[in-house]
Amino acid sequence: REDFQRIPELAINPLGDRIINAFFPEGEDQVNFRGFMRTLAHFRPIEDNEKSKDVNGPEPLNSRSNKLHFAFRLYDLDKDEKISRDELLQVLRMMVGVNISDEQLGSIADRTIQEADQDGDSAISFTEFVKVLEKVDVEQKMSIRFLH
Repeated sequence: REDFQRIPELAINPLGDRIINAFFPEGEDQVNFRGFMRTLAHFRPIEDNEKSKDVNGPEPLNSRSNKLHFAFRLYDLDKDEKISRDELLQVLRMMVGVNISDEQLGSIADRTIQEADQDGDSAISFTEFVKVLEKVDVEQKMSIRFLH
């Protein structure tokens, strides 16, 4: 973990700790090479020739669906497959710090859940999360080009 925390881009990223946690199996303080590459693979850009690959094969880790699952897990802090108002507030607080009042953050969280929540449970499920992001170019926004 300490090695990841020394990476300047992660150190200044408000969600840096959440991203770092994604690399580590539950309760572990180290990650092996395979686990490291598996998590990093989510950020590999999808090339045009990959979009028409074998539909019966396993879904690649960098698919739109897997990228969305990765992003969803950054918000689902208690891992109950739903993003609650409190979880959304915690992540918003991480992202904006003290620049916005708790009242304003609460209003943003309430409005976000109100717009995304389709089944009336006052939380955002993965299906609802996907629906909200259907017009967002997740493939591009969650891609890192390592080598050119």
